[in-house]
Amino acid sequence: MKREIQNTTNTIFEQIKEIDENGNEFWGARKLSKILEYSEFRHFLPVIERAKEACNNSDQPLQDHFEDYLEMVPIGSGAERKMESVKLSRFACYLIVQNADPSKEVVAQGQTYFAIQTRLQEIQQMDDYNRLSTEEEKRLFLRNELKKHNLQLAEAAKDAGVIQPVDYAIFQNHGYMGLYGGLGAKEIHARKGLKKSQQILDHMGSTELAANLFRATQTEEKLKRDKVKGKSNANKTHFEVGKKVRQTIKDLGGTMPENLPVEESIKKIEKAESKKIATPKKKKD
Repeated sequence: MKREIQNTTNTIFEQIKEIDENGNEFWGARKLSKILEYSEFRHFLPVIERAKEACNNSDQPLQDHFEDYLEMVPIGSGAERKMESVKLSRFACYLIVQNADPSKEVVAQGQTYFAIQTRLQEIQQMDDYNRLSTEEEKRLFLRNELKKHNLQLAEAAKDAGVIQPVDYAIFQNHGYMGLYGGLGAKEIHARKGLKKSQQILDHMGSTELAANLFRATQTEEKLKRDKVKGKSNANKTHFEVGKKVRQTIKDLGGTMPENLPVEESIKKIEKAESKKIATPKKKKD
């Protein structure tokens, strides 16, 4: 059963996604409850209520994410009937899997899946990011975000038992291998024609930086949420999250990160930006 879950959950949540008359995506609570292995819908209702409470606590409008409606439910022999249910947004699904039974493997898979998808939407909707007009500006923004979250990831990894620098390097390599289809840092360097002294992150475009940002933020959250302990478990977690980000890119029809072009060093862009700030503009006569 474990192998079957791992092979299907990459797409199973997308398979039950629906689109309403206004073009908005949603998930039916009854279908989702079956995917998450709840035998009866009444056992799933407390999970929905906890998710609604979390939605309120995050200052999100409840009506934007949870809507009562009649869901078409199979009743056997190809027949269906309408039953009371809840229309869920992607964010609502994210809150639900965070509040579902964590002992179920499919729930753990859903936590990673919806976390990544929700983070993708968040970045796309960030006002600061959307105001940026050039690729260079986006690269600088995402690189700075990644620096910040890598520090937080290092702290989460330390709490899990990844303490020595060599162990952290191994931990980071597992994240790369998950995201880059088995390629570690050395292989990525070789694939992209980088010198040993050149940092991989400094030569990424905005798309590749965003993928690595998802990897870092979601690994940090999963390490904390699942209270992961031990170097081996931390490495496995980083690999699995990286792998899930890779699958998400595939589901969206994106280019695999190892096939994205190498960009000029971001340090050159940082120097150019520093000069702009340091050089006062001349006043017009």
